[in-house]
Amino acid sequence: MAERESTVINTDVNQKDPSEALVIAVTTRAIFNLEEEHKLYLEKGKEEYARHQKDNQDKPLPPGTAFAFIQAAQYVNKKILESNPEEKDLIDILVLSNNSPESGVRIVNSVKHYGLEISKFCFVSDEDSTAYLKSHGVKLFLSADRTDVCNALRRGVSAALVFQQEVRAPSTQLRVVFDGDAVLFSDETDQVFQEHGLEGAVQYERAMEAVPMGEGPLKAFAMHLGKIRKKFSQEKSPIRTYLVTARSGRDMGIRAIKTLREWGLAIDEAFFMDGAPKGPILTQIQPHIFFDDGLHNIQGAQNVGIPSAWVPSC
Repeated sequence: MAERESTVINTDVNQKDPSEALVIAVTTRAIFNLEEEHKLYLEKGKEEYARHQKDNQDKPLPPGTAFAFIQAAQYVNKKILESNPEEKDLIDILVLSNNSPESGVRIVNSVKHYGLEISKFCFVSDEDSTAYLKSHGVKLFLSADRTDVCNALRRGVSAALVFQQEVRAPSTQLRVVFDGDAVLFSDETDQVFQEHGLEGAVQYERAMEAVPMGEGPLKAFAMHLGKIRKKFSQEKSPIRTYLVTARSGRDMGIRAIKTLREWGLAIDEAFFMDGAPKGPILTQIQPHIFFDDGLHNIQGAQNVGIPSAWVPSC
């Protein structure tokens, strides 16, 4: 079957240049709470779902996990343009959806209702909608479907699985928390840990201290976000980034810091938890999104109301 994509441009917002912007693609279930509608789709099928969406097209969908993240990205753009109206290195958000354009009217109306700065809506009829990510220059893909996330990661696109939850609206400053191993960095040390235990991993890190770690699945996104972050002084930045890792600072922190320095990736704050739960520090940070590869860490974050995105090993 031929690939089919229908793109609807949002004329309410200024269009960005995808070759210069940090392009983030979100699915409808990542940005809105569509749990009831998704259940209807699974139980009654596509036609009943489409009928429901059409009948409720003027009823705005409730916000989902990535909603506040998108709002904070808009705030970043606002601050960038206040500083330089000609700047093209902005954050560009697009919605990638398996809805048809007809059943997607409710999505478009909901975006306009909330005044979200979504530049375009890509309605894709193919089973694997991630085939279109590279053509749109996407640097981060957020989805509520694990298959989609794994397909995106295999295509070399930074991607994470969001879990639906009630999200508090944190500060307008965009706050992003990254885990280290298997998220920002490769999983090489995790593999050593699995095979040789903590002592083996510590010895490996000491031996490799001068060698930067490999790239993790979210490095490309983090680097572009860091590039935008550098446009501002630390005090006035609309972006704040954090590393919250299970590593111990004493035994395994040096290589992580050296790797970030080698990459030229400035992180505002780094927390080396030495295996302690991450929930308490995340409660203090109140990020718009927390990326981690450990489901136990994601669960701990959800328990304290932190919007979380899992980076699976596919």
